Amino acid sequence: MPVVEESVYIALPPQAVFDYLIVPSHAPVWDSSIVKAEQVGTDAIGLGMQATGTSKIMGRHFDWTTEMVEFDAPRRYAQKSVGGTLDFTISNTLAAEGAGTRLTYRIDAASGLGGVFGKLADPFVERAQARTVRANLETLADLLAEHPDL
Repeated sequence: MPVVEESVYIALPPQAVFDYLIVPSHAPVWDSSIVKAEQVGTDAIGLGMQATGTSKIMGRHFDWTTEMVEFDAPRRYAQKSVGGTLDFTISNTLAAEGAGTRLTYRIDAASGLGGVFGKLADPFVERAQARTVRANLETLADLLAEHPDL
């Protein structure tokens, strides 16, 4: 099972970071691989909430639907794909660190992207995705530092 895990320090308390991250429509603002994302329905954000979106990975577009399978505000949440061509779980763990937050972002993919790009491409795709995740987290940290009221 391919895994990409990166962490970043964000100069805001965990609750503020959590509140920003759990809104699906915020993801395309800081995650360059997400073209669009939105909540399904109007229920409160929490366990069972679904989101739909489109990601662009290595030039290819993938539609997905996720469901919130863990929700422990402001410490952790996880979303699992329940629709689309990729099988993945994304989890975010937040821990107080000094006056800010240490965010650990993790993607667990059931089969990598081998079914899409070919099994031999998995290591290349994983390295590329790790670089993208790292850059996205740095973008998020900068965005929230510059605009803490988002």
